[in-house]
Amino acid sequence: MVELQATNLSKREHYHLLTRAVAPRPIAFVTSQSKEGVLNGAPFSYFTIVSAEPPLLMISVQRKDKQMKDTARHIIDSGECVIHIVDETNVEKINQTASALPRDESEVDTFGFTRVKSQHVKVDGVKEARIRMECVLDTHTIVGDESADLIVFRVVHYHLVDAIFDGTVIDNEQLRPVTRLGGQSYSKLGEMFELVRPN
Repeated sequence: MVELQATNLSKREHYHLLTRAVAPRPIAFVTSQSKEGVLNGAPFSYFTIVSAEPPLLMISVQRKDKQMKDTARHIIDSGECVIHIVDETNVEKINQTASALPRDESEVDTFGFTRVKSQHVKVDGVKEARIRMECVLDTHTIVGDESADLIVFRVVHYHLVDAIFDGTVIDNEQLRPVTRLGGQSYSKLGEMFELVRPN
């Protein structure tokens, strides 16, 4: 058994350990809008469900040199965003949006996504996602040594394509979600099995 004292590790060492240990991780593609009206798009694998009642989702946006990134700033300023689920049909295109672009340039437009108007928020979504969720800001917390913005959203509207949803349940085999592993590695949906939870 290898023993590692956390306080002796660098940020990079923690990153490599955590992103490979806490895996696979779902990926959210988040669109947000600046005060100037620029539609930002960025992928996040520090992403999860917080609650079903109320319907809450969370992302963690890592800061660079303790400076807030555009996605976090836009969401905190506007109180809105759209979260899309990354799947096999869009993962390569969404990966391009991780590029560092000038603040006045939209990743959504630069990389050829199709904008779709939202019903309850001012932020556009993208047509290339099979699931998109319109969200409003619930909670924002600066965590660590000002190293990340932890953002919790309330879902106010769901958009799901017919092929993956029967009106009650999402068909994961049709959705074909993609997850993030460590480094440059991703994973597709593998073998599925069921377990009955005990009473």
